[in-house]
Amino acid sequence: MNPERKMARRNAFRTLMPAAWALLGLVFGHNVLAADTLPLTIVADIPLAGNTTRWDYASLDGNNGLLFLAHLGDSVVTVVDTKAQKVVADIPNIAGVHGVLVIPELGRVYASATGSNEVVAIDIKTLKVTARMPAGDYPDGIAYAPEVHKIYVSDEHGGTDTVIDVRTNSRVTTIKVGREVGNTQYDPVSKHIFVNEQTSGELVEIDPAIDKVVNRIKLPGAKGNHGLYIDAPARQAYIACEGNDTLLVLDLNSKKVTASFKVGADPDVLAFDPALDWLYVAGEAGIVSVFKKQDGKLVKLGEGLLGPNAHVVAVDPATHRAYFPLKDVAGKSLLRITAAQSK
Repeated sequence: MNPERKMARRNAFRTLMPAAWALLGLVFGHNVLAADTLPLTIVADIPLAGNTTRWDYASLDGNNGLLFLAHLGDSVVTVVDTKAQKVVADIPNIAGVHGVLVIPELGRVYASATGSNEVVAIDIKTLKVTARMPAGDYPDGIAYAPEVHKIYVSDEHGGTDTVIDVRTNSRVTTIKVGREVGNTQYDPVSKHIFVNEQTSGELVEIDPAIDKVVNRIKLPGAKGNHGLYIDAPARQAYIACEGNDTLLVLDLNSKKVTASFKVGADPDVLAFDPALDWLYVAGEAGIVSVFKKQDGKLVKLGEGLLGPNAHVVAVDPATHRAYFPLKDVAGKSLLRITAAQSK
């Protein structure tokens, strides 16, 4: 979706959804959750500091139980101890932070700062910024290719992927992808990087060994293909299309779209629980869709309202808990934690 249309849709949600959620709160009580349609139970709502401004990507360090949240509107990376269920740090001065990615083997978190068009490295132990690297125009999603020691950063407005060597924390090259670039993900089987090209409705394949585009896969039915998750063992890619509220399933072997599902308005972030084979699709309208992989195919388990602007989700496969940062619930930001119910 082009930036102007995307902003118009998101502004509409920001205008309409607070009133809708206030009404639901009056009818159903404080912790509103469509329990009859979503196979989830609210475990806790954790207060988050700062203003009721936009939150973006999240990344979980399962080794330490730390969840890193991009508080885009406040230019802060918030760190939550998921075991103690409390905020342990707010790391400031990361301008317009969008993407966050934990790389446990490096002991680092990388965050994309759209306000300064750079990528920021954070030490997991000290929770301090250790390096800043130039990126492209509006850096967003981040993926890590361990064999070549490089991260790939989607430059959404610049139409490129910026490549950074994590050994030196320096930019090594920029790869032209197209016009408007969506999320970037790594496939550990092919050892390739995949990135959404939203303008042409393609999934672009990059070989990190040569840092070149090696394939462009057409995605019939895609409009604004932004969210992306690579299910490497199943050889499938799940693609969220914000332009037509659709989830696509792509067979990575045949390079063909094999299934399509309608989901909540303006789907964004995808998360997967490999222990349950559950896929979460989080959308701007607060609607979350949950799918289960059965016999190689997705089956929708449920779909319903989770919380205002619940467009970001991270999942802990060890506990089957999902984490949703919410911008404004009764005038406060909070982290909604849910647990999976068997269904």
